[in-house]
Amino acid sequence: MKEFWKILKRFTAPYTGYLFGAVGINILSAIFNIFSFTLIIPILQILFKMDTTVYEFIPWGSEMPLKDILMNNMYYFVTIIIDKYGPSLTLLFIGIFFGIMTFLKTGCYFGSSAIMVPLRTGIVRDIRTQVYNKLLSLPLGFFSRERKGDIIARMSGDVGEIEYSITSSLDMLIKNPILIIFYFATLLFTSWELTLFTILVVPLMAWAMSAIGKQLKRESLEAQGKWSDTMSQIDETLGGLRIIKAFIAEDKMKARFLNTSNELKRANSKVFIRQALAHPVSEFLGSVMIMIVLWFGGTLILNDNASIDAPTFIFFMIILYSVLNPLKELAKAGYNIPKGMASVERVDKIMKAENNIKEKPDAKEISSFNDKIEFRNVRFSYGDGKEVIHGVDLTVPKGQTIAIVGQSGSGKSTLVDLIPRYHDVTSGELLIDGTNVKDLKIHSLRSLIGNVNQEAILFNDTIFNNIAFGVENATMEQVVAAAKIANAHDFIMEKENGYDTMIGDRGGRLSGGQRQRISIARAILKNPPILILDEATSALDTESERLVQEALDRLTSTRTTIAIAHRLSTIKNANEIYVMQDGVIVEHGKHADLIALDGYYKKLNDMQAL
Repeated sequence: MKEFWKILKRFTAPYTGYLFGAVGINILSAIFNIFSFTLIIPILQILFKMDTTVYEFIPWGSEMPLKDILMNNMYYFVTIIIDKYGPSLTLLFIGIFFGIMTFLKTGCYFGSSAIMVPLRTGIVRDIRTQVYNKLLSLPLGFFSRERKGDIIARMSGDVGEIEYSITSSLDMLIKNPILIIFYFATLLFTSWELTLFTILVVPLMAWAMSAIGKQLKRESLEAQGKWSDTMSQIDETLGGLRIIKAFIAEDKMKARFLNTSNELKRANSKVFIRQALAHPVSEFLGSVMIMIVLWFGGTLILNDNASIDAPTFIFFMIILYSVLNPLKELAKAGYNIPKGMASVERVDKIMKAENNIKEKPDAKEISSFNDKIEFRNVRFSYGDGKEVIHGVDLTVPKGQTIAIVGQSGSGKSTLVDLIPRYHDVTSGELLIDGTNVKDLKIHSLRSLIGNVNQEAILFNDTIFNNIAFGVENATMEQVVAAAKIANAHDFIMEKENGYDTMIGDRGGRLSGGQRQRISIARAILKNPPILILDEATSALDTESERLVQEALDRLTSTRTTIAIAHRLSTIKNANEIYVMQDGVIVEHGKHADLIALDGYYKKLNDMQAL
């Protein structure tokens, strides 16, 4: 429970007003409830004519115990009303008053639940927003270690479980302790002997429910893990449908998904059985408590020197039975909370994930690129410690186009990812205009850099919004101008809605060449001084490649460009070509010079020519 209170403190701070409101309404609800039950005693006295005592009004300031004064004066007023209106009409008055009290009580019940709705929904929104914002702030390395389906499962299933198990328990945790305190105070006021006996029985109920809750947390963690596996497989299936159908692997995927679903079913079954056990156990223990107290109280009444009469004992039993429901709900909350805390643990794996790309407090702004980019003995390794870049020295002067070529896995993309600080160098220095990139503000650094990748990353939005992505207040004229430079305007205008055409998930309604030209138009509109091209034409057919290459030539003519390429034909005119092999630059120079060297570059060139 200590962890639970930390979670509440963490997320309920903006909603303290709702909490205080709920506490106030629940206190009123408890008072109205007790008052309505108090009327049971005079009703029974009147119906069964059990009390023939003549009552006199006792002043409230008398030295008698408050309980005796209260009971005496209540009976006094009832007898006055009976004498004036008769027993039947008095019962009607008491019944009407009972109805008013019940109406006020139930109104407070509703109010206490309604006032918690903004808090419940607000906390869930805050958690989901914080997780989303955290995901945007994490480095790319985090996502190479985590499954996308697992992340989606944590944002959907786990956050939903937090809403169900924890925020729904807030109402119980506020309302039920108040009711229990007021009810037990009333029980003590009515008969301290019976109340003391009752308190001795309650810990048994609390212990049984606690045992169920502890086991549930472990089983819930397992079930949420299986849910993540299911979501991951769905994500993989949707992303790989073309391959699944091409390799006639539907049956294999069905069997794989059935196996995952069966594991989820088994894990959920354990949770649901444990969940189903809570209510019967609490119901049984409550009935046992009532039975024991009924026996003990009946023994007291049958005694010649009984401390309470029968109507008072019935009132005591009604209050005791009323306290059972809040106790059971509190036990249910104590059982639900461990289930929700299992989901909190999984969400916190994202929330508490370390971002190793840190910005210095005194980081500098950079608004322009004036001289050169330098790699000085740069080394880099991922979290596993294996070094993938080994002592690279490289200079990119302003206005020049340099190309990086080499086999797959040689470290080309990793090297250029160091410039916008998607990763940080392990040792050595990476400088822009003589300033280490670690000393620059990340936002201003990345604002200098444009990217066109092998896979055009587009969003399920209009063509206009995809081109204007990341550029504030872009006008239609600017977007059209960028599209024309990117050889995209003509095919856009052929679409039914032109620039307002929705392009589908990941641009699925466009061809590969069209997606790439939209991506280039986006880079043109951003107008960055530094451009990174990561195999921008490698996945295109000849005609699309020609159109895209023309757009790239226009884009790179006035910018400093770093191009990663497999097709050597696309980078023959680069000012300098760097050849990488196993994380090391083995050759560099112009195309003709590298061919003359008769080394690794010529070998690559000959293989492509063949």
